[in-house]
Amino acid sequence: MGVTKELVIKLEQEYDKNPANYVIEAAIAKVGLSEAATNQDSIRRHDFQFSDKTLRGQMTNQKASGRCWIFAALNAARVAAMKKHNIESLEFSQTYIFFWDKLERSNYFLESIIETVQEELTSRLLAHLLATPIQDGGQWDMVAGLFEKYGIVPKEAMPDTFHSTASADLNKLLNSYLRYFALEIRKAAANGATTAELKDLKEKQLSTVYNLLVKAFGKPPVKVRYEFENKEKEFCRLPEMTPQDFFAEMVGWKLEDKISVINAPTEDKPYGRAYTVKFLGSIKGLRPICYVNTPIEVLKSAAIAAIKDGEPVWFGCDMGQQIGRDNGLMDHELYRFETVVGTMLPWTKGERLTHGESCLTHAMVFTGVNLDDEGNPINWQVENSWGKERGQEGVFSMSDQWFSEFVYQIMIDKKYVDAKWLEALTQPVIELEPWDPIGTLA
Repeated sequence: MGVTKELVIKLEQEYDKNPANYVIEAAIAKVGLSEAATNQDSIRRHDFQFSDKTLRGQMTNQKASGRCWIFAALNAARVAAMKKHNIESLEFSQTYIFFWDKLERSNYFLESIIETVQEELTSRLLAHLLATPIQDGGQWDMVAGLFEKYGIVPKEAMPDTFHSTASADLNKLLNSYLRYFALEIRKAAANGATTAELKDLKEKQLSTVYNLLVKAFGKPPVKVRYEFENKEKEFCRLPEMTPQDFFAEMVGWKLEDKISVINAPTEDKPYGRAYTVKFLGSIKGLRPICYVNTPIEVLKSAAIAAIKDGEPVWFGCDMGQQIGRDNGLMDHELYRFETVVGTMLPWTKGERLTHGESCLTHAMVFTGVNLDDEGNPINWQVENSWGKERGQEGVFSMSDQWFSEFVYQIMIDKKYVDAKWLEALTQPVIELEPWDPIGTLA
């Protein structure tokens, strides 16, 4: 049955019965849904005071790019360098990591096309791969693999360019090339090309990708020399070294000890198991995507322990839910939309995931937490990468309930996770389908 005239009359009569609807209608027309539904009590809950904090560098800005996961990882990593070398602040090159990610992700896509040449063009898998061959977003294991293989460099060694800060046009062109390269590979396979011949074709295609990336970002340095002034205003110079050695010298993380812990409370993902996502990754043959699924309390307790030790915590969340982009508030009751619509939506976190209502969309860094007298978290301090103009000089405040509802992933050192949950890493990893919501990219 369609929408009948009788039904429209009935709906109009029901609307007219409530005089408050006209007041709300006028408010929404004047200021919009979000402003009309803003909960002032939520705003008053955030004073941007935190009982426990880590060091934090100067605010960064990803601008019109989807590099949040890279910014968050480098912002967390620089704290180790700030401590070790007594530096007030520094910034590592996001463009350097972005370059290698684009090249590796292009190779990963083309390898996936070679692996799936027998798939029908109408298959869901091939449609998924071709929908977005590459994009800006990523996850922790991707950036960890890039750190391991390519290291890092100072921002001065490979600064931002037009397309590292505004990547849409570059991505559009690169995806067009990659889809056509996929067509070439599938045509060659249909004409009897061997796997070795397809890989030779792929190498020629990657030459075009490399050519474009160098022109967009510049050529990555193979050696770096870093000079800086410490907090005592003393001039310091490190010897020339490779980017890999620079990572070891400045950051010194044992990447094998940094793991991804998630909270995905859905029936198909039991807690206490490790998961991966098919055809999701960046570097073939190195550090596959891996998550340990646990209750949300595990993420919180691990993050608190790390912050108390002075270690920032990389995390992934859904930044499209209940946030104030200008005032920097992330509060589960910031907008009371049920008060303007008249109907409450009693979603659970698991239901949001399984029905497309929520997923991981943004990565940032926990740099503090406000604990009550019993040690329970009230609000969390968040270092964003949207510049100083958002929040309080770029810092956001997250309510603990928002953490429960919309934080999905943290990167944490194993030492902060109970051994009970680490046992998942000794068991067979469960493979999720490529379109699983946990596989979305921040």
